[in-house]
Amino acid sequence: MSAAMTAPASIDEFRLRLAEVNDGLPKRLRQCADYIAANADRIAVSTVAELAAGADVPPSALMRFCQILGFSGFSEMQKLFRDAYAPGWPDYATRLRNLKEEGAGSPAALLAEFVEAGRLSLEQLAKSTDETMLSQAVARLATARTLHVVGMRRAYPVASYLSYVLEKLAIPSLLHDGAGRLDHRHALRQGDACIAITFAPYSDETLSLAAEARARGVPVIGITDRLTSPLARLSEAVLTVPEVDFGAFRSLSATLALVLALAVATGSARGDAVGPESASPDP
Repeated sequence: MSAAMTAPASIDEFRLRLAEVNDGLPKRLRQCADYIAANADRIAVSTVAELAAGADVPPSALMRFCQILGFSGFSEMQKLFRDAYAPGWPDYATRLRNLKEEGAGSPAALLAEFVEAGRLSLEQLAKSTDETMLSQAVARLATARTLHVVGMRRAYPVASYLSYVLEKLAIPSLLHDGAGRLDHRHALRQGDACIAITFAPYSDETLSLAAEARARGVPVIGITDRLTSPLARLSEAVLTVPEVDFGAFRSLSATLALVLALAVATGSARGDAVGPESASPDP
């Protein structure tokens, strides 16, 4: 195969390329091909080390296999699968233009639509929440020394608010926000726990920190949109949140309600919630 070969542009092209290179591969690369062919659904949610272990080869062999397929490395191959399985959302300019073309109406009408989307999201959350999983998450967080919170892009307001509430409840926590390009993953310690929040299209930064936490033996509580999310494979407990959209604009109503409940329940379980005399008046 030529070193200048371009990477497959779709999952179908990937499968064809896999079949093309299969013949004549050395033993270890053949093991990679056989394992990837049988477990392609795991590419989007696994690390290099996990896939290499499954194929019983060193990670360097898997990286070489990715290059033979035409990718620059594992990250590019994984991105192909993550992009394929994540729902596509138009950019904000397109969403706004679509709303105008549909005759969305006055500001008051828009407000009513977003309120209704939020109401439906909250109703679905109440009906679909896995109470056993929620209790499991609270139990894990209640015994953790420090809670590490991460959520980028659309999830950043949720992560920021959760960190604020944890601080008000006097629960030791650290918000990993990437401000100033600072990386605080070195602060992950045995006995801590990580709360990771991400929705499609999933944040690579959030998934990276969750993977790092898991590798260090720090349990991850995942908050995401579906059980097939890449975050689910990295999490000890997964809480899924339905968010109804209007005009392809998605609210955070249900997600904020969930993290508020999670924080207060954790504070109650820890016995660290501030009392009415010492609590700040700011809600």
